Amino acid sequence: MQFERTAENNKVTITLRGDYIACNNAPSPAHFIADLKKENINKVVFSTKELGAWDSSLVVFLFYLAKLGNAADIDINLKTLPKNLERLINLALKVDRKPQSKHLSRLPFLESLGEHTLVIIEASLKSIRFVKGILKSFVRFCKSKAIMRKVDFLFALEDCTYKAVGIVSLVSFMVGLILAFVGAIQLKAFGAQIYVASLVAIGMLRIMGAIMMGIIMAGRTGASYAATIGTMQVNEEIDALKTMGIPISDFLVIPRITSLIIAMPFLTILADIMGILGGAAVGITILGISPQEYWQYTRDALAFNDFFVGLFYSIVYGFIIAACGCYYGINCGRDADSVGIATTRAVVSAIVWMIVATGILTVIFEVLGI
Repeated sequence: MQFERTAENNKVTITLRGDYIACNNAPSPAHFIADLKKENINKVVFSTKELGAWDSSLVVFLFYLAKLGNAADIDINLKTLPKNLERLINLALKVDRKPQSKHLSRLPFLESLGEHTLVIIEASLKSIRFVKGILKSFVRFCKSKAIMRKVDFLFALEDCTYKAVGIVSLVSFMVGLILAFVGAIQLKAFGAQIYVASLVAIGMLRIMGAIMMGIIMAGRTGASYAATIGTMQVNEEIDALKTMGIPISDFLVIPRITSLIIAMPFLTILADIMGILGGAAVGITILGISPQEYWQYTRDALAFNDFFVGLFYSIVYGFIIAACGCYYGINCGRDADSVGIATTRAVVSAIVWMIVATGILTVIFEVLGI
């Protein structure tokens, strides 16, 4: 590659000869422009009649030469270049690689407070309308008038039943083990470690089994619902269903909510059993309690009230998890990033609302003496 320059009056002609492929023998654009300014050159043209093959290295050199030349008030005439090379450089010059961020003026405190309040009210009304639509669809489902496919219900039921047994068993066993170990540390001081069996049985049956199950299913099934429906939103499948006049709450939401409500009590029973076994592992192997004594104290602590309270918690959690997953999936944006955001919000919202529901139900049960 040969790079020659010829000066004439206030104009410089750059002659490019040969192939320009991965070449680095051209002068630095910054030094080249600085030399032109010293010589009072205000125009640069190119002679490319003898130019052979070229690659992006030539494009990069000419791009920076044109960019620095324009900043130094030097006319870089790109029209004398080959047309395809000229188009590439002009396209590169038009792209603003560092766009200036828009300066957003901050609103006064009262206006900002009012704007956030309106956003919260609008989101709340949107959620209420969604729940209202679910209840109407559930009524139609009970009357066998809901527009849904049996295969969708069975698929959702399959996803949240036996496929979740492994992780439910493992986590619940470890929770029972930890609960027994922590309780034993305090009870040992009073020589009452035998009551670890009662502690684990009551704790797992009444609340821990259900709430741990809810957290597991929120991260597993709730996120799956949000991602699946969110992807349908991105692919405009939900728009197609609306165009055909199919209620979204019937076709997408009800199969998932009903399947999770049905599955949660059974999974909670499994979680209770595995938690009690985890506590037994600590009581028998570490505390030296005999299996017969551990079973006796566990059986004495079991009560139907605690059992049914745990099942009721699980049903409420199932509704919350499925509703949050479907809500954020349906209201997902139109790009891939929005699917990830919807999935995250579904899990976080489900866990938050489960904790809120737990507090409310606990107060109600305490007042009723259950």
